[in-house]
Amino acid sequence: MERTDSSTSIQGNAPGVEQCEDQVRRVLRSTTFRNATTLQQLLSFLASRSIAGTAENLKEYTIGVEALGRKSDFDPKIDPIVRVQSHRLRVKLREYYEVEGKHDPILIQIPKGHYLPTFEVVSSTQTRTGSTASEIVASDPLADGEGGGQHQTTSLRSFERDRGAAKRWTRTQTILLAAMLAAFAVAGFWLGRLRSNSPSESAFPTVSASPSGVGKPRDSAELFWWKFLDNDISPVIGYPDAVFLLDDSNDLFRFRRGASDNRGAVVDPHLARQFASNSKLVGMAGPLYYENGYTGTGELESVAMLSGLLNRIGAKPIIKASRDITPDDLDRHNVILLGSPFQNIAVAQLLTVGDFYFRNPDERHEQWRAQIIDTHPAAGNKAVYTTERDVSTRMLTTDYSLITITTGVTQGRHIAFLGGLDTKGTQGATMFATSVSGIEQIEKALAAPASTNHENPTAFQALVRVKLAKGYQVLGAELVAVRPLVPANASQVKDNSAPSSH
Repeated sequence: MERTDSSTSIQGNAPGVEQCEDQVRRVLRSTTFRNATTLQQLLSFLASRSIAGTAENLKEYTIGVEALGRKSDFDPKIDPIVRVQSHRLRVKLREYYEVEGKHDPILIQIPKGHYLPTFEVVSSTQTRTGSTASEIVASDPLADGEGGGQHQTTSLRSFERDRGAAKRWTRTQTILLAAMLAAFAVAGFWLGRLRSNSPSESAFPTVSASPSGVGKPRDSAELFWWKFLDNDISPVIGYPDAVFLLDDSNDLFRFRRGASDNRGAVVDPHLARQFASNSKLVGMAGPLYYENGYTGTGELESVAMLSGLLNRIGAKPIIKASRDITPDDLDRHNVILLGSPFQNIAVAQLLTVGDFYFRNPDERHEQWRAQIIDTHPAAGNKAVYTTERDVSTRMLTTDYSLITITTGVTQGRHIAFLGGLDTKGTQGATMFATSVSGIEQIEKALAAPASTNHENPTAFQALVRVKLAKGYQVLGAELVAVRPLVPANASQVKDNSAPSSH
């Protein structure tokens, strides 16, 4: 049964309705919430229900549809958006009251086990320290199973269920993928060792490792990622595993969204026809099975490049499918997410909105139709970027990608997004972001080092053009534009639910 939230809206010294409404407006207008439009909508909706006392039948479904814009077929057991955004709202409210709102007369909190905020008058002598960051995560519906106890501590694993996905690999596929990723990581490690012994880097002295085990850098690329890590020896690298429907002939059909079961489970025919991209073909395909055992070659290349660089500075990355990323990962580690929001569900849920964002104008047709939009193009630049193809052969010649560095969902953590319109765009973005010349170009465009100090890397978005040969060989990547993200904010999320092509 889905849980009904009936939490009490007033605690302690109860404020009046006008006082509560004024406090909500104060929070929504704050710098902390300035660019967090999704959280603004959610707080406004929940606060109005709490103040009005009309929360008797408030459920996850209602919040998802009325506050977060989900469609009428929204299923909170499959789509974790309500729990994800509620987690961010808890963290963001704490951030607000630690800085801007520390002298506010009314404290807004979301109690453990509920979605609705409470309002309490706070005297000038009363402290407002609240929970620690870890306690916020522990008490969040994402972590403690809010919603009738249906979700476990690692319920960000419900990423794996969003728009249909299997939770488990078969034993054979798990071994094969692990072997492939291990091979790439080993290759990256030995490339790093060879590079560290090359004469061209003799000018960079070897520096002893820091107490955390993360070694200090020797060039600008290593410095950039060293600052990003901020003493986190085990950053998480999340690769995409988009969902397909597999028939008995081993043909694949793209499954955009909808309920799913474990990998290899039989697909309900009605569900397949409703949500698969080509419903007519699916209707003639016979029995179908859920399949998410594929990821792009560009993402695998990216894992190798990142592993090699991170190994050189003493880090040991954790590599996992995006659907396996948990609240604990986001709380304890810095995270690097690979791929577009159309293929990587974690990117779709967490990607920061800035001047650049992904869009697909035709959700039923993928075939390299996705776009990167520039909302404030400079003179001579385009507003819309798409993959480019040879006029006669239709072979891919150019891809575009975004590099986004921003704050994480908890204080002191960071998230990096490296994603292209095509899988090769992701590879090109990673190649650029792990190269000395790429990082130096970004820093020059920002007119300051991309990481200004050890605690607070500068948040930015970089648009990169990736040149291709034969449609799949990455020849190089060049910077098109860089924009700072001010303030850095991982809570403002663009709903990139339409699919792209890999």
